[in-house]
Amino acid sequence: MNLVMVVHGPEAFDAGDVRRLIGLFSPRQVLVAGVMARTAAEESGLPVICTGERPSVVLGALASPACLVNRGKTPESGRIFGELVSARLPGLIHVECSSDTVYCWNRGDDALAEEIARRAGYTLCRAKSVGARQEGVREVRGCIPGEAVFVNGIVVGTATAETVVLASDGGSFRAISGLDPKPHGFEKLLRAGVPDISTAWCKSGMVRRTLPRQGKRTVRGGRVMVVDHCGHTLYDGIEEDVCGVLAVGDDTTAICGHICSHAGIPVFGVVDGDADGIVAPGFAPGSVVVEVLDGRDDDLGREIAEGRDLLADCWDEWVGETLRGLAGRVRVVLDLREE
Repeated sequence: MNLVMVVHGPEAFDAGDVRRLIGLFSPRQVLVAGVMARTAAEESGLPVICTGERPSVVLGALASPACLVNRGKTPESGRIFGELVSARLPGLIHVECSSDTVYCWNRGDDALAEEIARRAGYTLCRAKSVGARQEGVREVRGCIPGEAVFVNGIVVGTATAETVVLASDGGSFRAISGLDPKPHGFEKLLRAGVPDISTAWCKSGMVRRTLPRQGKRTVRGGRVMVVDHCGHTLYDGIEEDVCGVLAVGDDTTAICGHICSHAGIPVFGVVDGDADGIVAPGFAPGSVVVEVLDGRDDDLGREIAEGRDLLADCWDEWVGETLRGLAGRVRVVLDLREE
């Protein structure tokens, strides 16, 4: 078929969809879009290339026949995701594994869509994406009330309806409807300025439900990487010389712990108890998580990052010295140091 598969999200790997489709289609290339998708892809051991780009960017740069593979948390959320991606492209073939459906969006290659659906045993559905969005307004559709809502990797609140409406104009960013806002989340988001709502990464729900695989520690000393409330940026700076990660924030600590687990990289997490349960927990040996007794994780995390040498001869010794300096100010809630 000379097909390129672009896989979004970890679920298609965790459920075995990608392995099955590779066997059916023998694609010439499999590209992976998204942060947690990269984690699941690396754990799978399949021959793929991780891009870190959005699916629409990856697909838009391809000249050869391609399809998007996704497994939404529900069939409806999967369809909505495909519609959003297709709105940025002239045409799209979308393999939605949550509903065993191949969508041929807009001016997608109908013959190729039919062949993919036939080989996979999926239903073929021809569909059209909606028109242009209202300027300055963004709808996050397919939400389940009670789940976390993200903007650029920051949890900004909890969904109260199936559609969350956000707006940015006049230098402000606000929730119009469908969201129980998390003020601290808005504060963290706006530190980098008001996001462009038309291009911001918005999603709802857990970023990965499957527990991470445990890897072995390979580096005992080196650079301590700081990740402050932007866990989704971890892959941008993690290199072979990183011996551990200083993660600031409850959700950031959870995401860093999950991603670093299979790589065997320990995490020193600083939290203040406002976790949103967005990822299945997991930490590599040597990890420690402390909860601030008075104040916020932001301030203490910044203090550690600015006051400690971020080049460590030995991670375990760096952690021990850091804990001694925080005596009386934190309580240890997780300690995976080797005895």
